[in-house]
Amino acid sequence: MLVELRRGGLYEDREGTAIVGEIRNLATYEADWHDRLNHLPTDSPVRGLAMSGWDAFNRLGFPTERRGSELWKYTDIRAVNAEQFRWNLPSESLDVAEVAKLVPLVGAWRNVVFVDGKSVAEFPPSVGNGVRMSTDADVLGIRELGGSIGSIAEHQHSSFVALNSAFFTETGAVFVEGSDTPPIHLVWVSTGGADAARANYPRCLLRVASGASATLIETHLSMTSGPLLEVPVVEVDLAEGASLRHYRFQLSGEKTYHIGTSRVRQAAGSTYTSTSFATGAAIGRHDVHTQLDEGAESVLHGLYITNGDQHQSSEISTTHTKPNGTSHQFYKGILSGKSQAVFSGKVVVERGAQKADAQQKDLNLLLSHGAEIDTKPSLEIYADDV
Repeated sequence: MLVELRRGGLYEDREGTAIVGEIRNLATYEADWHDRLNHLPTDSPVRGLAMSGWDAFNRLGFPTERRGSELWKYTDIRAVNAEQFRWNLPSESLDVAEVAKLVPLVGAWRNVVFVDGKSVAEFPPSVGNGVRMSTDADVLGIRELGGSIGSIAEHQHSSFVALNSAFFTETGAVFVEGSDTPPIHLVWVSTGGADAARANYPRCLLRVASGASATLIETHLSMTSGPLLEVPVVEVDLAEGASLRHYRFQLSGEKTYHIGTSRVRQAAGSTYTSTSFATGAAIGRHDVHTQLDEGAESVLHGLYITNGDQHQSSEISTTHTKPNGTSHQFYKGILSGKSQAVFSGKVVVERGAQKADAQQKDLNLLLSHGAEIDTKPSLEIYADDV
């Protein structure tokens, strides 16, 4: 099957239909989704997104068919499809002090801790001037951010964004209007017994106003020895001249399947700098796409460490839509055992995006003969002055 790149970094066949797969435990997901819907008020703006997300996931299924799918060619998620992951399982008892032993909760930061999708602690209570926060998508995510939740991370052609849209509960919603603001640290902790197969769907929505600057620290911490599916989605909206430093940490357990998505929309003159670290997952993946307006800059850095039979994938794409944009992709990996990593870096320079400056680099250190790295950098240039 021939595939083409759509704007936004997603792949479809030539008829415009997303490549689909199966859902082995569809009845379980459907029952949990109806339970999720029963928790939402009938007038909730999130309800429509949950219904649309389920329809898309039910149509797309899990992308288990890798043949003909460039996005999933090197990542086999049949193990995810085979497991019966449950939403809204009872949480294990957890003291935030235990989290603090594993994750820095600096007093000068605004720390919000979520346990299995529900916020349990916020400290300090004062955010500081120029920042508004909420864990309620209806209150801040919809009203203050102009209804942008779900509009940046498009779910109609992405199985895992659709799954998150169908099931997410609380949202780390942040609106930054000033420049002298404390770092925002969102910590998503997953618990569960040795046998319980839990699914968590973290969601973050952040908007930085024109001329403002912010720092976002995103931490995903597995505190379970059992099977776990984490499907986080982060949406970032940078207004004209805004800047964001985004630090992302994936600290997964050995039976964790972590499939993350980040979508960044950059207005003219904005700057987005991302630094990510990933380790521990049976299958880990981060799919990030930045879309640049005129004069915007995107800097994407990442480090991944794998061992044993682990798999870690970095699906990175940047689209230059207007002139004078600058983008950098620089990733490093350290692999041992029979582990596998994937770096897929794509840069698209659209027609009219003249004088774009784009750089890519992926460096890997293989510590054993059984380790494998699949690196696939690519460029699509439709402008004649880059």
